[in-house]
Amino acid sequence: MKKQTNYARSIFLVLLLVSLFAFAAILKLTVSFCIPLTVATMLSFVFYPICNKLKKFHIPWAISIFICIVVVLILFYFIGTLLISSTKTILSTYPKYEDRFTAIYKIFAQTFKISFNEDLSLFNNLWNSLNVRTMVQDFAITFSSSLVSFSKTIFVIMLFLVFLLFEFESLKTKMTLAFSDEYTNQKIMNIARNTVTEVTHFLSIKFMVSLLTGLLVFLGTFAIDMDFPIIWGFLAFILNFIPTFGSAISCSFTILFAILQFYPSWGHVIFVAALVLSVNLILGNIVEPRWEGTDLGISPFVILVSLSFWGWMWGFVGMVLAVPLMVIIKIVCENIDILKPVAVIIGTKKAKVSEQDQ
Repeated sequence: MKKQTNYARSIFLVLLLVSLFAFAAILKLTVSFCIPLTVATMLSFVFYPICNKLKKFHIPWAISIFICIVVVLILFYFIGTLLISSTKTILSTYPKYEDRFTAIYKIFAQTFKISFNEDLSLFNNLWNSLNVRTMVQDFAITFSSSLVSFSKTIFVIMLFLVFLLFEFESLKTKMTLAFSDEYTNQKIMNIARNTVTEVTHFLSIKFMVSLLTGLLVFLGTFAIDMDFPIIWGFLAFILNFIPTFGSAISCSFTILFAILQFYPSWGHVIFVAALVLSVNLILGNIVEPRWEGTDLGISPFVILVSLSFWGWMWGFVGMVLAVPLMVIIKIVCENIDILKPVAVIIGTKKAKVSEQDQ
């Protein structure tokens, strides 16, 4: 009887593995549908507690949802306006950097044996040497289609978010009616409750730490009179959502531009480097863990694999969503007996069951 049970469990695990591969393939093929749905679900986890608090002030659920949607749209509008104005500033100050870019390109052209005419401008050299005309045309087509696609995605996300929040209001009643067994019902409610709590906790703290990181980088670069401080602050804010790699990328870009602008004044470059590195190290490694009170209980190696996997699956958005998705997977595994070993493997601590056995 014991052998038969183990055999059944092995078959289940093999089928589960095959199902996971099939599920990953489906996620890859249906990326245009899955990304808006996943982003909307994560946002619903954040806004559901807010709607609940507003409900305590006798604000109708529909009005609470409307307030949340307006907040999100204002946020998108503010970010869009900020980026457009910063892009205009970059274009207007380009002549200031043309000589430096020309000197860099001249070294690049000499190194890789690319034709370079000193009588022509940098743009004309690039246009004639590196097939920039084709690249610009392709970029214009790609950018215009991406802009339309992005607008559609935002609309779909908002639509999903509204209906998900409406669905959450009656979720508990539906679960009670769907699962008459009290034990099963309790399990599902625990998974849902823990998922909403932990993901909301992670995203809210990550947002605040990222916002503080972006604000400090903006103030520091603005104080030293570095060009485009809004861009560097925004870059630090957005990329901080990607653990480890995001901060490294934002720091690299900011320091490289500081070298481009301030060289040969190394004092300014050192200040910028010290600023971005110290802000990211202190907030990321000291403030954020203490603010959270406890870590996510996920192995750093698993987080690295998750970043690689979801980055390959869904690009930049996948890397941002990688950690919240791993938190959800861990919570689900912890609440299903046969999947508890998976929760132990992806976690950083021994399972409570093992500790009790000892």
